[in-house]
Amino acid sequence: MRRKDGKSKRRALRTKPVFAYGFRESPETVDYRHPCLNGSTTPGHSTIVSLFAGCGGLDLSFLGGFKYLGKTYPVLPFDVIEAVDNLPDAAECYRLNLGDHCREADLTSLPISELPSADVLIGGFPCQDFSSSGPKTGFAGRRGQLYKVLVEYMREYQPKIVVGENVSYLARLGNGKYLQAILQDFEGEGYHFDVWELAGPDYGLPQSRRRIFLIGVRNDLPGFPVMPRATHKNRHLSIAAALTDLEMISDETVTNQSQYFVASRASCGGGQGDHTNEAHKVAYCIRANSRGRIQFHYALDRRLTVRECARLQSFPDQFVFPFTTQRNLTLIGNAVPPILGYRVAKSVENFMRSFKDAAVSSNDTSHGTFRTGVQMTRSHVLQPELF
Repeated sequence: MRRKDGKSKRRALRTKPVFAYGFRESPETVDYRHPCLNGSTTPGHSTIVSLFAGCGGLDLSFLGGFKYLGKTYPVLPFDVIEAVDNLPDAAECYRLNLGDHCREADLTSLPISELPSADVLIGGFPCQDFSSSGPKTGFAGRRGQLYKVLVEYMREYQPKIVVGENVSYLARLGNGKYLQAILQDFEGEGYHFDVWELAGPDYGLPQSRRRIFLIGVRNDLPGFPVMPRATHKNRHLSIAAALTDLEMISDETVTNQSQYFVASRASCGGGQGDHTNEAHKVAYCIRANSRGRIQFHYALDRRLTVRECARLQSFPDQFVFPFTTQRNLTLIGNAVPPILGYRVAKSVENFMRSFKDAAVSSNDTSHGTFRTGVQMTRSHVLQPELF
């Protein structure tokens, strides 16, 4: 195969990684990982059902019990009792790392009644039709109305809390009409929703990634979670700070580090392929299709490896991606960064603990201070950070 300039194209490396354990069985994680990963549930923990779970980034966020760049993210009081995704790669990767409670199924045909009831519903519903780098087809796209699976679950089981995740461009596409329609459908099931737009670098993610979280509370519950405060607002973590220790590793002593696409610099096409990361800045946004924007290493003459992309997405190094390069990068690029989702999960945990404590300490059954759909009318704007 030759390029337009007549030179031969270099072939991509498609070797699979070498590993003995996924995250949930790794000897390195045994002292701090969540007990849910081994199939157990903990009395007093809130239960979670995860839809469109992917490889498990948002689920790991809510479970906690992992380390990233030397920092421990402690176990949170949630148990994921079932996760669902329709992609075989995603379900297999999830089970390898997070547990056997992941089901491979098409949520457009799976009856909601076959899913268990849970306290919390989470789901990063498909974003491709709302993405600024996608077709921008909105509800007309093949995946644009899959959010309605969350609506069906809310109608059937009325979970206390709902957390949806999507690309930030959803709030701007069609001047916000798509987001407004989704929120209207969500709130029609008896919930109040707010929208949090979180910039990854402000929370320690060494990558230019911005996402929105749709946070819903059932109308009969008091109060609302508080948007997490930025932890790195004026001190973003650079790509070099995140990846320096991997620079001299080219084998599988760190799983997935030998996997990357071999690619030459672009000689035509307006410079596409020449996006080289700068050592002192955060990385470009990690995408599911790495061919669409070739990201070269800031110091080495090659593209980023699978492990480096996973590291920039804040997956712990023990979280294994077991497939060939592009299949792994698809899973990584579609995932919710665990440390970003963890901030949301902590806020949800604090909120749920507050109303549980209030219920224990008071016999007052009046709902006079509760948020209800009748009492409240809201225009949904992106909620500012609370400091």
